[in-house]
Amino acid sequence: MKQVEKNIYMTTEPVERLVLKLAVPTIISMLITSFYNMADTFFVGKINTEATAAVGVVFSVMAIIQAIGFLFGHGSGVFISRKLGENKIKEATIMTSSGFFYSILCGILLAIIGLLFLNPLSYFLGSTDAFLSYTKDYLGIILFGAPIMTASIVLNNQLRYQGNAVYAMVGIVSGAVINIALDPLLIFVFDLGISGAAIATIISQFISLLLLLLGTTKGGNIKLNVKNISFSWYYLKTMLQGGFPSLCRQGLASIAVISLNLTAKAYGIEAIAGMSIVSRITMFANSTMIGFGQGFQPVCGFNYGAKLYGRVRKAFWFCVKSSFVFLIVIGLLCFIFATNLVELFRKGDLKVIEVGTFALQMQCITFPLNSWIILCNMMLQAVGKSLSASIAAASRQGLFFLPIIWILPRLFGIVGIQLAQPIADVLAVLLTLPLGLSFLRQLKRDERNQIKLQGELD
Repeated sequence: MKQVEKNIYMTTEPVERLVLKLAVPTIISMLITSFYNMADTFFVGKINTEATAAVGVVFSVMAIIQAIGFLFGHGSGVFISRKLGENKIKEATIMTSSGFFYSILCGILLAIIGLLFLNPLSYFLGSTDAFLSYTKDYLGIILFGAPIMTASIVLNNQLRYQGNAVYAMVGIVSGAVINIALDPLLIFVFDLGISGAAIATIISQFISLLLLLLGTTKGGNIKLNVKNISFSWYYLKTMLQGGFPSLCRQGLASIAVISLNLTAKAYGIEAIAGMSIVSRITMFANSTMIGFGQGFQPVCGFNYGAKLYGRVRKAFWFCVKSSFVFLIVIGLLCFIFATNLVELFRKGDLKVIEVGTFALQMQCITFPLNSWIILCNMMLQAVGKSLSASIAAASRQGLFFLPIIWILPRLFGIVGIQLAQPIADVLAVLLTLPLGLSFLRQLKRDERNQIKLQGELD
């Protein structure tokens, strides 16, 4: 599909059908990605509780790596979708290559710094002497692959924002399937233990990157070219502004995990392992809704750039209502089978199961609220409302979760840790509701003004 044809399609196809067409590949990508994150925890859990705790601790670093990838992936992507909607192909082309280059550079810097301070970093993340060796083995390999991970995240998002979610899905899903296959092979057959899980992750990410690079050469996608890299402050500033909400969301998620591990440490390795398992399960449960929202973002960006404000509003409400119903169903199922889900990862470890079951059930109650919190953030980001989007992104695991996770355990012990996320979710909805509704009212006013102006011209 040529770029002109793609623009017509993105701005004329019924929004419900368009969102679903773009969301299905993204949902599959998110589900598979979450599943292979869970697979690491599952297979490592077969080693021992210490290894499970180590993966939970290192997860925060993986969130930082993802944050950098999303900073440049979403930052360049929202710009690309709006410029394609405006038919400014040259600017979109420059941003594509620039975003990819900057992500690799930052990934290299992160890897170097992390490897130089591997030991103190492990302690900072929440590791204890009891499982420090596991943490260092897993973390060192993950850091080595940071540039690969950031680059693949950028390409995945750039392809998605261009309206080609299928190519993004092929790259991500292929790598995830390979990771799931390599985990038991490297951990148990080759007896590499927790290092095998980390090596499997990096190999799979590298294969994903190669497939995503191939995807940029097909389907009318913008091709990467070193000649199109720009060091102009305009492109860098625009990229950072557009991606800052994602950096807030992912970066604060990393800080939240570190804080969670540090507070849980006071209650033993079992508490860290139990909360780590819950984090993976809830991520999997939310992945479908996030994929749905990511299918909405290019629709939002294209149509906002083309000044089709009614289509933006219609697509947003379709996504919110659909994801709200879906999360009610998922939350109910996870609540009922919470014990069984936690047991999948650490069967027989009664303390881990006890901690994880109650925490998971409490989070299930507030699952549906994420439909508004995350989709509101995605809408504001896609239209370039960086400040509002950053506030929305920071609300759930930053503005509210961080103070709560340090205060509640002092008052209620481990129950305070288990209740921290549900309480943060309720407060985040109260903050993001006026932000989202205010922008939707603005869209409605802009739409009325357009209709009025068109009537005067006619």
